[in-house]
Amino acid sequence: MEALAPVAAWVAVVLLIVLVGFQVALAAGVPWGKAAYGGASATLEPRVRIASGIAAVVWALVAWFFLSLAIPALAGPVPDSWNIVVLWVLVGLFAIATAMNGISRSRIERAIWTPVSAVLLVCALVIVLRIIGASSMAG
Repeated sequence: MEALAPVAAWVAVVLLIVLVGFQVALAAGVPWGKAAYGGASATLEPRVRIASGIAAVVWALVAWFFLSLAIPALAGPVPDSWNIVVLWVLVGLFAIATAMNGISRSRIERAIWTPVSAVLLVCALVIVLRIIGASSMAG
């Protein structure tokens, strides 16, 4: 598990960068709405574009968090003592995202974002279990 944690962090960083790019594109008006928000419309209305802009910022912070786990010398967006809590929150969030993407009415949203959110869930679980294992070995 120990060797998998850095790989999981890097995989999460790459997927989150893709997600940030997708959200930025939606916020900018790129007509990819069929792959997001239930796929109701190719072009998002202004309030949903704003939501995508906010989502891009949030996912960028999450990417930074995982990057700080991949590169221990890099300061993260939260104190190290919060890492386990943040990871458990992300496990829950990614589990919900996997379920919600999996039941989306949009076939393309299901096809793209269900596997992405599932892989992010596995990455977060690998890292949190590695931290728990390391702390139990130390204690």
